[in-house]
Amino acid sequence: MNPTSLLYILLGIAAVSYVFDQVLDYINLKAQRKDIPEEIASFYNKEKYLRSLDYHQDQTRFSFVTSAFSFVLSFSMLLFGGFGYLDTLLRPYFDNEIFLALGFFGAIVIASDILTMPFQWYSTFVIEERYGFNKTTVKTFVTDKLKGYLLGSIIGGSLLALLIYSINQIGPDFWIWFGLLAAAFILFINMFYTTLLLPLFNKLTPLGDGELKNAIEAFAKKVDFPLDNIFIMDGSKRSKKANAFFSGIGKKKKIVLFDTLIENHTTEELVAVLAHEVGHFKKKHIVWSYVLSVVQIFFTLFILSLMVFNENLSLALGGQVQAIHLNLIAFMILFSPISGITGLFTSMYSRKNEFEADAYAKTTFNGEALANALKKLSVDSLSNLYPHPAYVFFHYSHPPLLQRLTAINRKDV
Repeated sequence: MNPTSLLYILLGIAAVSYVFDQVLDYINLKAQRKDIPEEIASFYNKEKYLRSLDYHQDQTRFSFVTSAFSFVLSFSMLLFGGFGYLDTLLRPYFDNEIFLALGFFGAIVIASDILTMPFQWYSTFVIEERYGFNKTTVKTFVTDKLKGYLLGSIIGGSLLALLIYSINQIGPDFWIWFGLLAAAFILFINMFYTTLLLPLFNKLTPLGDGELKNAIEAFAKKVDFPLDNIFIMDGSKRSKKANAFFSGIGKKKKIVLFDTLIENHTTEELVAVLAHEVGHFKKKHIVWSYVLSVVQIFFTLFILSLMVFNENLSLALGGQVQAIHLNLIAFMILFSPISGITGLFTSMYSRKNEFEADAYAKTTFNGEALANALKKLSVDSLSNLYPHPAYVFFHYSHPPLLQRLTAINRKDV
């Protein structure tokens, strides 16, 4: 296929993807309802519920603006050969293809972040502030940016350099060896995320002795959950929204509770939330999710191996010669319809896992406590109670609240 035809395909995929996402956002916005569902009425007063609708509207309308800006920017780069121009501009300064690729993607990432920073600022300091969520200071915002740049350059740069090196040295079979490396990297992150990466951005404090710790340890012992440590994370440093998770692969697990979660929930509700997380472990969701992610990585890399040496892809992006980094850009666009389909199945699998984890928490601990915790989390985060089914199908990794409550309240669970 000649470069011009490839360019039209790239532009078509980008345009269709953008329009499709905007349609989903629009119908999801129109699906809002002003009536409070009976299941959650005791937790939501009318004023706060209407405020949640305003929050959802502001977020969606702002998303329309940011998405349009990003689309016009990326579409213009494709249409006018901007990626090829950047390659031509940088090429005289780099003799090594790996360093050229690092400079190319580094320039794109930094330029993109600078251009979108006003939107990030507005989202954090205007919208989130308006609805009482934001706790991020200017210092934290800037520090997070700098840490993100540093971490991205070290980890992302290293992986990109290894990918380019593998392609050049191994040839078409690079996907096998780099896939093994990527699988090992993901496993490493899963094992040491709480120990190595999370402390770079948040402070973790061991949970002190008391009622909550005793209740968590008692439940872990009851269900034979290999509990190692329980930490409190200063989530309130950035937002009032709450969460909880556990990390680690093997015999020992670390539980992390947001401080905002502890502030707003009873001990019984907190243990119910943790019982849900334990359910993921007991049902082997973590292991199977890892296996599926590895399969997806190998599949993606195999498809990449069929395209990465195609000179016409580089020419379609405005390049003068074949360049792996230009082909990577073209591949990401061409592969996006396939990744969208695989993402659908991943989301469906994730929603199934959430139902199973809820059922586990109900049978091993207390379904009513879990339901109350989910209601509080939904109210506190002003979440959308009536998302459009199509939007849920394409975007939700967790089932909507009302579906989860219905499943928890079923007698057969």
